[in-house]
Amino acid sequence: MSHIEVSVEGHVLEIRVNRPEKLNALSPEMYLDLAQALGRLDREPDLRVGLLHAEGPHFSAGVELDKWAPIFAKAQGFPVPDGGIDPFALAGPRCRKPVVMAVQGYCFTWGVEVMLTTDVRVAADDTRFAMLEVKRGIYPCGGATLRLPEQMGWANAQRYLLTGEQWSAAEALRTGLVQEVVAPGEQYAVARQLADSIAAAAPLGVEAILRSSRLTRSHGEQHAADHVFDDMVTVMQSDDAREGVLSFKERRSAVFSGR
Repeated sequence: MSHIEVSVEGHVLEIRVNRPEKLNALSPEMYLDLAQALGRLDREPDLRVGLLHAEGPHFSAGVELDKWAPIFAKAQGFPVPDGGIDPFALAGPRCRKPVVMAVQGYCFTWGVEVMLTTDVRVAADDTRFAMLEVKRGIYPCGGATLRLPEQMGWANAQRYLLTGEQWSAAEALRTGLVQEVVAPGEQYAVARQLADSIAAAAPLGVEAILRSSRLTRSHGEQHAADHVFDDMVTVMQSDDAREGVLSFKERRSAVFSGR
């Protein structure tokens, strides 16, 4: 039985972590299923956005370290399956479509590292974040050392990376790691609303925004500026662009097809 459950509602691929009896600890098998879910999101044209969330009072207390330790010791990285996309965005191409994430309770280690690869995040106000690796004799290898300083600020990130201390949802909001903090139990509904809003937008435009934004991060502002019109011809010649103009003239909401 998989502890990663995938379902489709509208244009949203929901990815649910469902192992609450183990505090949603990440096993190698769960990693493979997460990678396959992201690969599906990337491949299927009718899917426009992913929504990652977890069952139970906690998003995750961390990884099953006893199972991961032999894999980490080989220093070969994470075992991305054929057709999958690395949830930590360390190996191979990234998913071209946006992912919204909802968290609650414990959001430790891999939960933080996956969150750093997502695009919009909602946290319950009881969420506690932590990178605990230095308390276990190891260090983070899922991308936190790469992305937490950039997204949270250098000194803010090092405070938590180097100590293993926890930080609150309020601190995550203050530093920009999450975009909304809500009452416990409301995080999924708010994240779902955001995912639906993204899914209602023009898919070609959404993907172009992600490409340009990521290019800025990886290659700098000037390089991204030099390529900002790369997708414009394709987008402007699309059915969605015509629908956007027509809906403007007719004073109605646009209905986009992704073509």
